[in-house]
Amino acid sequence: MSASTATATLPEVVAPPLVPRRHLRWRPDRKPIEKAIFIVLLIGATVLFLYPFVWIVSASFKPRAQVFDNRLIPLNWAPGNYVQIWHAAPVLHWAINSIYIAVLAAGTVTISSALVAFGFAYFRFPGRNVFFGCVLATMMLPSAVTLVPVYLIWDHLGLATTQFPLWMQNLTGSAFYIFLQRQFFLGIPRDLFEASRMDGDNYWTMFWRIAVPLAKPALIVTFIFEFQASWTNLLQPLIYLRSESQWTLSVGLYQLLNIFGPDGPSPGQWQLIIAGLVISTIPMIIVFFLGQRYFVEGIATQGGKG
Repeated sequence: MSASTATATLPEVVAPPLVPRRHLRWRPDRKPIEKAIFIVLLIGATVLFLYPFVWIVSASFKPRAQVFDNRLIPLNWAPGNYVQIWHAAPVLHWAINSIYIAVLAAGTVTISSALVAFGFAYFRFPGRNVFFGCVLATMMLPSAVTLVPVYLIWDHLGLATTQFPLWMQNLTGSAFYIFLQRQFFLGIPRDLFEASRMDGDNYWTMFWRIAVPLAKPALIVTFIFEFQASWTNLLQPLIYLRSESQWTLSVGLYQLLNIFGPDGPSPGQWQLIIAGLVISTIPMIIVFFLGQRYFVEGIATQGGKG
């Protein structure tokens, strides 16, 4: 066969058709009006939620006569309010007590609730749903109903005038956090646990090596929720804490209201009370921004399983 004949038998290569440039042009949104309304409502809600905090921060930098003038930018700045409230009360000591109690309360309830939630999510035993329903039923019981019996228990143990009742009761877990974490544990493939069991792991190592790392967003959400609840808790510290050296920041702010409020010995010092309120808010803002990524992920993924 000649070279010309071999060349003639080769298939003809056809170039792919060119994509018209008109298909690559940007297309406007099909529903611009709905999108614009949604953005306007979102901005309005953001301003609505941020306005009180901005007002409080602004008022904390105002002199006494201008606290309630509703200016978001102070006409006369008075940063000395923070120095004055810092010297008028042991704010730093109260903040340390609050951080100490809040970290212990959040840490204990996170671990204890995770252990119970893992048990309800992994193990299959008769009456599991009944027991889980009983746990959820405790959420229907107001905390004020158990306030006196719980206090009598701590008083019998000799701990009623200490800081231990503010965080040690979380060692038994919380029904709300057990429910949240159980839903997250149910979303973990069971095959991972079965493979771990075949490798010789026991239930404890399965919990720490598989469940806890995969459920990190849920655990961080629980920690943030309980930290915020303990940080802003006022009723229980008022009941159990008798000494000023044991006070948390919430109790300290309540006492500042009694001193600088309208009926106190130094009435009308609202700028000092608001400055103390801003100081108490700063740690919660820091905690939220540190765990924001896990917070959003945990909220988005919890509740996916029934």
